[in-house]
Amino acid sequence: MESNSARGISIFFRVFLMAFLITPPCNGGKILVFSLDGSHWINMKLMIEELHARGHSISVIRPSTSWYIEEVSPLYDSINIPQSKQFEGLIHGYLERIIKVEREGSSSLTLLKLIVQFLSMISEVHSIYCDMLAQIFEDQRLLQSLSEAQYDMVLTDPAIAFGVVLAKYLKLPTVLNIRWITSGDGHSIIAPSPLSYIPVPGSGLTDNMSFTERIKNVFFHGLIVFQEVFMIGPYYEAICDKYIEGGCDTSSLLQEADIWLFRSDFVFDFPRPTMPNVVYIGGFQCKPAQPLPTDLEAFVESAGEHGVIIMTLGTFLSGLPDDIAEDIARVFAKMPQKVIWRHTGKIPSSLGNNTLIVDWMPQKDLLGHPQTKVFVAHGGTNGVLEAIYHGVPVLGIPLFFDQFDNLLRLQERGAGKIIRLADVNFHSFEQGLKEVLHQDSYSHNMQRLSDLHRDQPIPPMDHAIFWVEYVMRHKGAAHLRTQAYKMPWYSYYSIDVLVALSAAGTFFLLSTFIMFRLLCCRGRTSKVKKH
Repeated sequence: MESNSARGISIFFRVFLMAFLITPPCNGGKILVFSLDGSHWINMKLMIEELHARGHSISVIRPSTSWYIEEVSPLYDSINIPQSKQFEGLIHGYLERIIKVEREGSSSLTLLKLIVQFLSMISEVHSIYCDMLAQIFEDQRLLQSLSEAQYDMVLTDPAIAFGVVLAKYLKLPTVLNIRWITSGDGHSIIAPSPLSYIPVPGSGLTDNMSFTERIKNVFFHGLIVFQEVFMIGPYYEAICDKYIEGGCDTSSLLQEADIWLFRSDFVFDFPRPTMPNVVYIGGFQCKPAQPLPTDLEAFVESAGEHGVIIMTLGTFLSGLPDDIAEDIARVFAKMPQKVIWRHTGKIPSSLGNNTLIVDWMPQKDLLGHPQTKVFVAHGGTNGVLEAIYHGVPVLGIPLFFDQFDNLLRLQERGAGKIIRLADVNFHSFEQGLKEVLHQDSYSHNMQRLSDLHRDQPIPPMDHAIFWVEYVMRHKGAAHLRTQAYKMPWYSYYSIDVLVALSAAGTFFLLSTFIMFRLLCCRGRTSKVKKH
């Protein structure tokens, strides 16, 4: 009798073959790409590699001082925009300030400082990209070149609105490679987002909120509205008013996008309303683990039955404060497991013989190794989804942006534990690490998430590429777009209907009241005349 796994594989290949045979070819499309730097580019590059392998021609707009986006690549042609500011220095400076504030401990003053630092940094980043956008619009030769290139579409990350503004000017279909928009979660601008059960990014809340927590959620929503209206929106509105015929705003530009390739799924995220042009591709970067380099494989195998702990706090962090690094190293030195730690700062003096310090690690391949027991991570979306894919529980130390919210989703599902940076010391880190290592519930819950995440008819990357090519084949996907973005707010919320119905109801009640008054008065008059 055919096993379930064999039957599942057979069904998958039949579905894939049918999709391959039925789907019309989309040969030699031309795609204009804009992406943020850092981990955002890592995601975009994976998609570019797949599109390039399928024969598409790709051009990438990049700042001349880009941190991650290579100027010369066999995958794409570069369009370089002169830029003097270094994004790497900007992010590192912000992160150092955030770590300093975080270590002051939890308080209202600390929260206020974190909010101010974040808004200031975000405003500066958008200002830099808007200056780049203005350079493009002022360069007539470059604009003519972009127009004459006859691109089929724009593929962009809308955390910065650069790509959607340019797509509007060039009148091209748009596909968003998205998790975040200029202000907050991408869903918030395209789908109904009731604050009663949908937590606002940064709030640190789940979808099960008490009355007090709902008040907090509304407060954080207010901060996002303030950020968009007063700190970010004006940069793009100035660009639109000057260069886009009829003007524009970031909200309508995002809502006009044809397809939203959303880097999440509902195994990881909380359930919520969505739209037909939102395609969930969470974990699209994940693949089965490849063999490790020989020396690293030997180190991992030397761990024996105890297994391996891997730790990395992302691409942005160059090193932890010395005292925290020392405490973490002391904990690792006491553990029977082997440890692989991506750490580029000062080497801790308490480092044990069981710990290997590296400046880079093959994270996906290590997470997929059967010897890996725990992933100590900062909670970036890529790392969290890769941990889910490979079924490795997480001990999280969030630093900034969406990291706490990502880790909170794992913690709520019993697949991870959070330690705030302000609370990291020898005892808290040792306790947290041993808890995730030795309580079977963490590994069991994470394995369940992995099983759910992998149980899909089409791999997320294939799903993403299908919809990119779909937009090129059909010159957009307007039939999937809601018309809500064209409605004024009072129509969207049916305020005008409620006012009209209230007015009609009031008129009816007043008319009825007046009629009864008149009848009563006439009746009394008739009685007086009879007497």
